[in-house]
Amino acid sequence: MATILRQEFCLLAWGANSYGQHGQGHEEDQAVPRLSNKIALHGRTVQAVCGGGGHTVVVTDDGEAFVCGQNHRGQLGLGHTASCSTLQHCSGLNQRVTNVACGWDFTLLLTDCGKLLACGSNVFGQLGIGQMTSRSAELVLIEGLKERVVNVAAGLRHALAITDSGCVYQWGTGLHSLAKKALSPDPVPSHLNSKVPSLVPGLDQKISRVVTAGSAHCGCLTGDGDLFLWGSNKHGQLTATEPFLSTPAPLERSRLNGKKIVNVWSGWTHIVAQTETGRVFTWGRGNYGQLGRPPPKGPNPEHQSANSGGQTFLPAEVNVLYGATQIACGSEHNLAIVGERLLSWGWNEHGMCGDGSLVDVFEPQVVPGLRPLVIGCGAGHSMAVCAGNTCEDK
Repeated sequence: MATILRQEFCLLAWGANSYGQHGQGHEEDQAVPRLSNKIALHGRTVQAVCGGGGHTVVVTDDGEAFVCGQNHRGQLGLGHTASCSTLQHCSGLNQRVTNVACGWDFTLLLTDCGKLLACGSNVFGQLGIGQMTSRSAELVLIEGLKERVVNVAAGLRHALAITDSGCVYQWGTGLHSLAKKALSPDPVPSHLNSKVPSLVPGLDQKISRVVTAGSAHCGCLTGDGDLFLWGSNKHGQLTATEPFLSTPAPLERSRLNGKKIVNVWSGWTHIVAQTETGRVFTWGRGNYGQLGRPPPKGPNPEHQSANSGGQTFLPAEVNVLYGATQIACGSEHNLAIVGERLLSWGWNEHGMCGDGSLVDVFEPQVVPGLRPLVIGCGAGHSMAVCAGNTCEDK
Protein backbone atom coordinates (compact mmCIF):
# COMPACT_ATOMS: atom_id res chain seq x y z
CA MET A 1 0.00 0.00 0.00
CA ALA A 2 1.44 3.38 -1.04
CA THR A 3 2.24 5.95 1.62
CA ILE A 4 0.47 9.28 1.10
CA LEU A 5 2.51 12.24 2.21
CA ARG A 6 0.48 15.22 3.41
CA GLN A 7 1.96 18.46 2.14
CA GLU A 8 2.62 21.08 4.78
CA PHE A 9 1.35 24.61 4.31
CA CYS A 10 2.24 27.82 6.10
CA LEU A 11 0.86 31.32 6.47
CA LEU A 12 3.05 34.35 5.84
CA ALA A 13 2.11 37.96 6.55
CA TRP A 14 3.62 41.38 6.01
CA GLY A 15 2.76 45.08 6.09
CA ALA A 16 1.04 46.95 8.92
CA ASN A 17 1.06 45.05 12.21
CA SER A 18 0.14 47.57 14.91
CA TYR A 19 -2.30 45.15 16.54
CA GLY A 20 -0.58 41.82 15.92
CA GLN A 21 -2.64 41.07 12.81
CA HIS A 22 0.28 39.12 11.34
CA GLY A 23 -0.14 36.43 13.98
CA GLN A 24 3.59 36.47 14.67
CA GLY A 25 3.53 37.26 18.37
CA HIS A 26 4.62 40.90 18.05
CA GLU A 27 3.31 44.28 16.87
CA GLU A 28 6.08 45.45 14.54
CA ASP A 29 5.47 46.17 10.85
CA GLN A 30 7.22 43.83 8.41
CA ALA A 31 8.28 44.95 4.91
CA VAL A 32 8.92 41.39 3.70
CA PRO A 33 6.87 38.20 4.21
CA ARG A 34 7.42 36.52 7.56
CA LEU A 35 6.08 33.24 8.92
CA SER A 36 3.04 33.41 11.19
CA ASN A 37 2.85 31.02 14.12
CA LYS A 38 2.64 27.52 12.70
CA ILE A 39 1.22 25.75 15.74
CA ALA A 40 -2.39 26.86 15.30
CA LEU A 41 -2.60 25.78 11.66
CA HIS A 42 -0.44 22.63 11.92
CA GLY A 43 -1.84 19.87 9.71
CA ARG A 44 -4.60 22.09 8.36
CA THR A 45 -5.25 23.36 4.86
CA VAL A 46 -6.34 26.99 4.51
CA GLN A 47 -9.09 27.82 2.04
CA ALA A 48 -9.57 31.54 2.74
CA VAL A 49 -7.79 34.39 4.50
CA CYS A 50 -9.01 37.95 4.91
CA GLY A 51 -8.18 41.07 6.91
CA GLY A 52 -9.88 44.18 8.20
CA GLY A 53 -8.52 47.44 9.53
CA GLY A 54 -6.30 45.65 12.03
CA HIS A 55 -7.41 42.03 12.24
CA THR A 56 -7.03 38.76 10.32
CA VAL A 57 -9.32 35.76 9.88
CA VAL A 58 -8.14 32.40 8.50
CA VAL A 59 -10.66 29.75 7.39
CA THR A 60 -9.50 26.14 7.08
CA ASP A 61 -10.85 23.37 4.86
CA ASP A 62 -12.43 21.66 7.85
CA GLY A 63 -14.60 24.73 8.49
CA GLU A 64 -12.68 26.17 11.44
CA ALA A 65 -11.78 29.85 11.87
CA PHE A 66 -8.59 31.24 13.39
CA VAL A 67 -8.22 34.93 14.23
CA CYS A 68 -5.67 37.48 15.42
CA GLY A 69 -5.10 41.21 15.66
CA GLN A 70 -7.20 44.13 16.83
CA ASN A 71 -10.24 43.18 18.87
CA HIS A 72 -11.44 46.37 20.59
CA ARG A 73 -14.90 45.95 19.05
CA GLY A 74 -15.00 42.18 19.40
CA GLN A 75 -14.24 41.66 15.71
CA LEU A 76 -12.37 38.43 16.44
CA GLY A 77 -15.51 36.75 17.73
CA LEU A 78 -13.75 35.32 20.78
CA GLY A 79 -16.22 36.55 23.39
CA HIS A 80 -13.86 39.25 24.69
CA THR A 81 -12.25 42.48 23.44
CA ALA A 82 -8.56 41.83 24.08
CA SER A 83 -6.33 41.95 21.01
CA CYS A 84 -4.29 38.83 20.10
CA SER A 85 -0.90 38.77 18.38
CA THR A 86 -1.02 35.03 17.64
CA LEU A 87 -3.71 33.03 15.85
CA GLN A 88 -6.52 31.96 18.15
CA HIS A 89 -9.13 29.30 17.45
CA CYS A 90 -12.63 30.75 17.20
CA SER A 91 -14.21 28.15 19.44
CA GLY A 92 -17.70 29.67 19.53
CA LEU A 93 -18.60 28.20 16.14
CA ASN A 94 -21.14 25.40 15.92
CA GLN A 95 -21.25 25.46 12.12
CA ARG A 96 -18.63 24.88 9.46
CA VAL A 97 -17.32 28.12 7.93
CA THR A 98 -16.68 28.31 4.19
CA ASN A 99 -15.75 31.96 3.66
CA VAL A 100 -15.10 35.27 5.41
CA ALA A 101 -15.40 39.00 4.73
CA CYS A 102 -13.83 41.66 6.95
CA GLY A 103 -14.89 45.27 7.25
CA TRP A 104 -12.88 47.88 9.11
CA ASP A 105 -13.79 46.59 12.56
CA PHE A 106 -16.32 43.83 11.96
CA THR A 107 -16.32 40.31 10.58
CA LEU A 108 -18.80 38.23 8.58
CA LEU A 109 -18.51 34.42 8.44
CA LEU A 110 -20.42 32.40 5.84
CA THR A 111 -21.28 28.84 6.85
CA ASP A 112 -21.76 25.73 4.75
CA CYS A 113 -25.50 25.80 5.40
CA GLY A 114 -25.80 29.32 4.00
CA LYS A 115 -26.08 31.18 7.31
CA LEU A 116 -24.21 34.42 7.94
CA LEU A 117 -22.60 35.10 11.32
CA ALA A 118 -21.29 38.50 12.40
CA CYS A 119 -19.21 40.05 15.17
CA GLY A 120 -17.50 43.35 15.93
CA SER A 121 -18.69 46.93 15.68
CA ASN A 122 -22.36 47.64 15.10
CA VAL A 123 -22.24 51.43 15.45
CA PHE A 124 -23.33 51.78 11.82
CA GLY A 125 -25.56 48.71 11.82
CA GLN A 126 -22.92 46.76 9.94
CA LEU A 127 -23.68 43.52 11.79
CA GLY A 128 -27.12 43.44 10.19
CA ILE A 129 -28.94 42.74 13.47
CA GLY A 130 -30.53 46.15 14.01
CA GLN A 131 -29.41 48.54 16.72
CA MET A 132 -29.64 45.97 19.51
CA THR A 133 -26.06 46.69 20.56
CA SER A 134 -23.15 48.90 19.52
CA ARG A 135 -20.84 45.88 19.28
CA SER A 136 -20.74 42.14 19.79
CA ALA A 137 -17.73 40.06 20.78
CA GLU A 138 -19.85 36.95 20.28
CA LEU A 139 -20.81 35.64 16.86
CA VAL A 140 -24.43 36.49 16.13
CA LEU A 141 -26.70 35.16 13.40
CA ILE A 142 -28.04 37.68 10.87
CA GLU A 143 -31.64 36.52 11.06
CA GLY A 144 -32.91 38.98 8.44
CA LEU A 145 -31.40 36.85 5.69
CA LYS A 146 -34.07 34.16 5.36
CA GLU A 147 -32.69 32.54 2.22
CA ARG A 148 -29.43 30.64 1.95
CA VAL A 149 -26.50 33.07 1.50
CA VAL A 150 -24.00 32.20 -1.25
CA ASN A 151 -21.70 35.24 -1.36
CA VAL A 152 -20.79 38.11 0.98
CA ALA A 153 -18.72 41.31 0.96
CA ALA A 154 -17.78 43.82 3.64
CA GLY A 155 -17.03 47.48 3.02
CA LEU A 156 -15.73 50.00 5.49
CA ARG A 157 -19.01 50.31 7.41
CA HIS A 158 -21.52 48.46 5.24
CA ALA A 159 -22.02 44.96 3.89
CA LEU A 160 -23.62 43.04 1.03
CA ALA A 161 -24.86 39.49 0.57
CA ILE A 162 -26.30 37.40 -2.25
CA THR A 163 -28.89 34.72 -1.55
CA ASP A 164 -29.47 31.47 -3.38
CA SER A 165 -32.06 33.04 -5.68
CA GLY A 166 -29.57 35.70 -6.82
CA CYS A 167 -31.02 38.59 -4.79
CA VAL A 168 -28.68 41.23 -3.32
CA TYR A 169 -29.10 42.60 0.19
CA GLN A 170 -27.32 45.56 1.78
CA TRP A 171 -27.03 46.82 5.34
CA GLY A 172 -24.97 49.30 7.37
CA THR A 173 -25.37 53.08 7.28
CA GLY A 174 -21.82 53.90 6.22
CA LEU A 175 -23.02 55.42 2.94
CA HIS A 176 -25.91 57.39 4.43
CA SER A 177 -24.26 60.78 4.90
CA LEU A 178 -22.87 60.77 1.36
CA ALA A 179 -26.23 59.69 -0.02
CA LYS A 180 -28.12 62.35 1.95
CA LYS A 181 -25.86 65.10 0.65
CA ALA A 182 -25.98 63.89 -2.95
CA LEU A 183 -29.71 63.15 -3.12
CA SER A 184 -31.14 66.06 -1.12
CA PRO A 185 -33.99 66.99 -0.96
CA ASP A 186 -35.03 63.48 -2.02
CA PRO A 187 -35.01 60.82 0.71
CA VAL A 188 -32.24 58.26 1.03
CA PRO A 189 -33.35 54.82 -0.24
CA SER A 190 -33.80 52.23 2.49
CA HIS A 191 -30.94 49.96 1.38
CA LEU A 192 -28.47 52.81 2.03
CA ASN A 193 -29.82 53.50 5.50
CA SER A 194 -30.71 50.12 6.96
CA LYS A 195 -29.29 48.30 9.98
CA VAL A 196 -30.82 45.01 8.85
CA PRO A 197 -30.55 43.39 5.41
CA SER A 198 -32.49 45.41 2.84
CA LEU A 199 -33.15 44.27 -0.72
CA VAL A 200 -31.17 46.32 -3.25
CA PRO A 201 -33.58 47.65 -5.91
CA GLY A 202 -33.01 47.67 -9.65
CA LEU A 203 -31.72 44.11 -9.94
CA ASP A 204 -35.07 42.31 -10.12
CA GLN A 205 -34.47 40.70 -13.49
CA LYS A 206 -30.87 39.77 -12.72
CA ILE A 207 -29.29 36.76 -11.01
CA SER A 208 -26.32 38.08 -9.05
CA ARG A 209 -23.38 35.82 -8.24
CA VAL A 210 -20.62 37.97 -6.69
CA VAL A 211 -20.72 41.11 -4.54
CA THR A 212 -17.89 43.50 -3.74
CA ALA A 213 -17.62 46.57 -1.53
CA GLY A 214 -15.28 49.53 -1.10
CA SER A 215 -15.17 52.22 1.54
CA ALA A 216 -18.28 53.89 0.12
CA HIS A 217 -19.27 51.99 -3.03
CA CYS A 218 -20.85 48.65 -3.92
CA GLY A 219 -20.82 46.26 -6.83
CA CYS A 220 -22.46 43.05 -7.94
CA LEU A 221 -21.63 40.73 -10.79
CA THR A 222 -24.44 38.84 -12.49
CA GLY A 223 -24.42 35.38 -13.97
CA ASP A 224 -24.61 37.02 -17.39
CA GLY A 225 -21.25 38.70 -16.83
CA ASP A 226 -22.55 42.23 -16.22
CA LEU A 227 -21.18 44.40 -13.42
CA PHE A 228 -23.53 46.79 -11.61
CA LEU A 229 -22.12 49.58 -9.44
CA TRP A 230 -23.59 52.08 -6.97
CA GLY A 231 -22.61 54.39 -4.12
CA SER A 232 -19.86 57.00 -4.15
CA ASN A 233 -18.17 57.95 -7.41
CA LYS A 234 -15.77 60.43 -5.82
CA HIS A 235 -12.77 58.64 -7.32
CA GLY A 236 -14.33 57.53 -10.58
CA GLN A 237 -14.85 53.99 -9.34
CA LEU A 238 -18.35 53.85 -10.86
CA THR A 239 -17.19 55.24 -14.25
CA ALA A 240 -20.24 57.52 -14.11
CA THR A 241 -20.65 61.29 -14.44
CA GLU A 242 -22.67 61.65 -11.24
CA PRO A 243 -20.88 61.95 -7.88
CA PHE A 244 -23.21 59.36 -6.28
CA LEU A 245 -25.50 56.63 -7.60
CA SER A 246 -28.22 55.45 -5.23
CA THR A 247 -29.17 52.40 -7.28
CA PRO A 248 -27.14 49.91 -9.33
CA ALA A 249 -26.04 51.02 -12.79
CA PRO A 250 -24.39 48.69 -15.31
CA LEU A 251 -20.80 49.14 -16.38
CA GLU A 252 -20.72 49.40 -20.16
CA ARG A 253 -19.12 46.26 -21.56
CA SER A 254 -17.43 48.37 -24.20
CA ARG A 255 -15.13 49.66 -21.44
CA LEU A 256 -13.76 46.12 -21.08
CA ASN A 257 -13.51 45.28 -24.77
CA GLY A 258 -17.08 44.02 -24.89
CA LYS A 259 -16.36 40.87 -22.88
CA LYS A 260 -18.23 39.30 -19.99
CA ILE A 261 -16.78 39.79 -16.52
CA VAL A 262 -16.13 36.62 -14.53
CA ASN A 263 -14.80 38.10 -11.29
CA VAL A 264 -14.48 41.43 -9.52
CA TRP A 265 -12.60 42.75 -6.47
CA SER A 266 -12.62 46.09 -4.74
CA GLY A 267 -10.28 48.20 -2.64
CA TRP A 268 -11.50 51.23 -0.79
CA THR A 269 -11.57 53.45 -3.86
CA HIS A 270 -10.61 51.27 -6.83
CA ILE A 271 -11.95 48.22 -8.64
CA VAL A 272 -10.29 45.26 -10.36
CA ALA A 273 -12.20 43.05 -12.81
CA GLN A 274 -11.31 40.01 -14.90
CA THR A 275 -13.04 39.13 -18.14
CA GLU A 276 -13.88 35.72 -19.59
CA THR A 277 -10.71 35.88 -21.68
CA GLY A 278 -8.49 36.22 -18.59
CA ARG A 279 -7.70 39.89 -19.11
CA VAL A 280 -7.61 42.11 -16.00
CA PHE A 281 -8.79 45.74 -15.93
CA THR A 282 -8.49 48.33 -13.16
CA TRP A 283 -10.06 51.72 -12.56
CA GLY A 284 -10.78 54.31 -9.85
CA ARG A 285 -8.29 56.07 -7.63
CA GLY A 286 -4.68 55.55 -8.67
CA ASN A 287 -2.46 57.93 -6.72
CA TYR A 288 -0.82 55.15 -4.66
CA GLY A 289 -0.26 52.86 -7.63
CA GLN A 290 -3.25 50.72 -6.72
CA LEU A 291 -4.31 50.46 -10.38
CA GLY A 292 -1.11 48.66 -11.31
CA ARG A 293 -0.27 51.09 -14.10
CA PRO A 294 1.69 54.33 -14.02
CA PRO A 295 -0.33 57.52 -14.50
CA PRO A 296 -0.23 58.74 -18.11
CA LYS A 297 1.96 61.70 -18.92
CA GLY A 298 -0.27 64.68 -19.58
CA PRO A 299 -4.06 64.66 -20.09
CA ASN A 300 -5.45 61.39 -21.45
CA PRO A 301 -9.22 61.59 -21.95
CA GLU A 302 -9.44 57.91 -22.82
CA HIS A 303 -8.14 56.79 -19.44
CA GLN A 304 -8.83 59.66 -17.06
CA SER A 305 -12.29 60.21 -15.57
CA ALA A 306 -14.05 63.54 -15.76
CA ASN A 307 -13.98 64.20 -12.01
CA SER A 308 -10.53 62.78 -11.41
CA GLY A 309 -8.40 65.85 -10.88
CA GLY A 310 -5.57 63.81 -12.34
CA GLN A 311 -5.89 61.10 -9.68
CA THR A 312 -8.46 58.58 -10.95
CA PHE A 313 -8.82 56.69 -14.18
CA LEU A 314 -11.26 54.77 -16.34
CA PRO A 315 -10.89 51.02 -16.99
CA ALA A 316 -7.66 49.95 -18.67
CA GLU A 317 -5.93 46.59 -18.92
CA VAL A 318 -2.94 45.59 -16.81
CA ASN A 319 -1.22 43.16 -19.16
CA VAL A 320 1.01 41.43 -16.62
CA LEU A 321 -2.07 40.25 -14.70
CA TYR A 322 -3.44 38.27 -17.65
CA GLY A 323 -4.60 34.85 -16.53
CA ALA A 324 -4.49 35.64 -12.81
CA THR A 325 -6.07 32.84 -10.79
CA GLN A 326 -6.53 34.87 -7.59
CA ILE A 327 -6.61 38.58 -6.80
CA ALA A 328 -7.02 40.30 -3.43
CA CYS A 329 -7.43 44.00 -2.66
CA GLY A 330 -6.52 45.85 0.51
CA SER A 331 -7.53 49.44 1.08
CA GLU A 332 -5.12 50.74 -1.58
CA HIS A 333 -2.83 47.79 -2.36
CA ASN A 334 -3.28 44.45 -4.11
CA LEU A 335 -1.98 40.91 -4.50
CA ALA A 336 -2.38 38.49 -7.40
CA ILE A 337 -1.39 34.95 -8.25
CA VAL A 338 -0.29 34.62 -11.88
CA GLY A 339 1.05 31.20 -12.72
CA GLU A 340 3.01 30.21 -9.63
CA ARG A 341 4.12 33.75 -8.90
CA LEU A 342 2.86 36.20 -6.31
CA LEU A 343 2.57 39.80 -7.57
CA SER A 344 1.97 42.92 -5.48
CA TRP A 345 1.39 46.60 -6.18
CA GLY A 346 -0.04 49.82 -4.72
CA TRP A 347 0.23 51.62 -1.39
CA ASN A 348 3.36 50.49 0.46
CA GLU A 349 3.75 52.82 3.44
CA HIS A 350 3.85 49.89 5.87
CA GLY A 351 5.61 47.43 3.57
CA MET A 352 2.45 45.64 2.44
CA CYS A 353 3.88 45.07 -1.06
CA GLY A 354 6.58 42.86 0.47
CA ASP A 355 9.57 44.25 -1.42
CA GLY A 356 11.47 45.42 1.66
CA SER A 357 10.79 49.08 0.93
CA LEU A 358 8.16 51.60 2.02
CA VAL A 359 7.82 53.13 -1.45
CA ASP A 360 4.53 52.85 -3.34
CA VAL A 361 4.59 50.35 -6.22
CA PHE A 362 2.95 51.52 -9.46
CA GLU A 363 3.26 48.31 -11.48
CA PRO A 364 2.80 44.70 -10.33
CA GLN A 365 6.07 43.17 -9.16
CA VAL A 366 7.01 39.65 -8.12
CA VAL A 367 7.32 38.91 -4.43
CA PRO A 368 10.28 36.52 -4.69
CA GLY A 369 10.70 33.10 -3.17
CA LEU A 370 7.05 32.19 -2.64
CA ARG A 371 4.71 29.64 -4.19
CA PRO A 372 1.34 31.07 -3.17
CA LEU A 373 -1.80 28.96 -2.91
CA VAL A 374 -4.22 31.33 -1.18
CA ILE A 375 -3.90 35.11 -0.74
CA GLY A 376 -5.69 37.80 1.22
CA CYS A 377 -5.40 41.45 2.21
CA GLY A 378 -6.33 43.60 5.13
CA ALA A 379 -6.55 47.36 4.92
CA GLY A 380 -2.78 47.69 5.30
CA HIS A 381 -1.41 44.15 5.50
CA SER A 382 -0.99 41.15 3.24
CA MET A 383 -1.19 37.38 3.74
CA ALA A 384 -0.27 34.35 1.64
CA VAL A 385 -0.66 30.66 2.28
CA CYS A 386 2.26 28.86 0.66
CA ALA A 387 3.61 25.37 0.24
CA GLY A 388 5.71 24.54 3.28
CA ASN A 389 9.06 24.21 1.52
CA THR A 390 8.91 27.86 0.46
CA CYS A 391 8.61 29.03 4.05
CA GLU A 392 11.66 27.63 5.78
CA ASP A 393 13.78 30.75 5.47
CA LYS A 394 10.99 33.29 6.06
